[in-house]
Amino acid sequence: MRRGPLAAGEKVQFTDRRSNKITDQLVPGGVTQTSHGIILHDDVIGQTEGSVIVTVSAKREAQVNQTHPERDANKPWKGTRAIGGWEFAVMRPRLADYVLSMPRGAQIMYPKDIAQVIQLGDIRSGMNVLESGAGSGAMSINLLDAVGEGGSLTTIEMRSEFARVAEANATVYFGKRPAWWDLRTGDFDSVAAGLPEHSFDRIMLDMLDPWNRLEQAYRVIAPGGVLVAYVTTTTQLSRLAEALREAGCWTEPDIQETLERNWKAQGLAIRPDHQMIGHTGFLMVSRAMAPGFQALRKRDRATKDTTTDIDSLTLEERAEQLEDLELRDISDRKLRKVLRDLDAQVEAIKE
Repeated sequence: MRRGPLAAGEKVQFTDRRSNKITDQLVPGGVTQTSHGIILHDDVIGQTEGSVIVTVSAKREAQVNQTHPERDANKPWKGTRAIGGWEFAVMRPRLADYVLSMPRGAQIMYPKDIAQVIQLGDIRSGMNVLESGAGSGAMSINLLDAVGEGGSLTTIEMRSEFARVAEANATVYFGKRPAWWDLRTGDFDSVAAGLPEHSFDRIMLDMLDPWNRLEQAYRVIAPGGVLVAYVTTTTQLSRLAEALREAGCWTEPDIQETLERNWKAQGLAIRPDHQMIGHTGFLMVSRAMAPGFQALRKRDRATKDTTTDIDSLTLEERAEQLEDLELRDISDRKLRKVLRDLDAQVEAIKE
């Protein structure tokens, strides 16, 4: 945990009186643009968390009233914003804030789901965890934080570009690349085949077809280990549940969906917020039986079919299904921009 004065290269969060938040990386000579002027990073570096920073005028914003007086004649408040004077409290961002504000190469898991993964998966300090699907690194960063330097995280990511994004985001958050993180690229089954048997305490799957990865997952997980899978559609949910039951070596899956709703408390006016975070995905949790033992089941047998056309597709064809299933996808142009941004942030830490 970082304490003490705010330093160059750190991420900070600016919050105004209306609870508007801006997260940015401190760079010597840098600025953060706001609708109320600019924040000079040199005014922030060296300050203590909880300090209040006042915005100053941006030249191009200060000239607006001079160049367009007729447009802003009835908007005196705009001139006030342009000259600065707006207060922001500065803090180091919480992990949840960092995850939501960091550059993304792929769709991320929301903090509400990540928290459930840590809790339901019983992921604790010192454990060895296997993760499939790094994405932009949201889940990876939380797993690294949970297991700590006394544990280890092995992440398998199919796309090298996503692996780079996840690695950079983790490096910026921890201030250096976590030494207890083994990040590998490739197909899950191929990479997992080279891992020792029963060497992982927990496994986290965030991928298109987790039901096709259960054989290798069972080989590398320790007896009694916990498997947590994150899927976004009911089709995937059904297929994975039936595959776990048919395998016979996994306990009856526990399935959950988390909905998040904030509340407003203003005097006697207590009410829920107008917006809430609804469905983002499903979490399925199961545990590995000891070799040679079958999981105990109810007498009623599963009737769902557990094979689909996805099972017969090539890796390239499966990748084309990502957009249809609303899973991770990003344009090459956006990905290049994200990588440039993250490379600059990593370099700022090294300086």
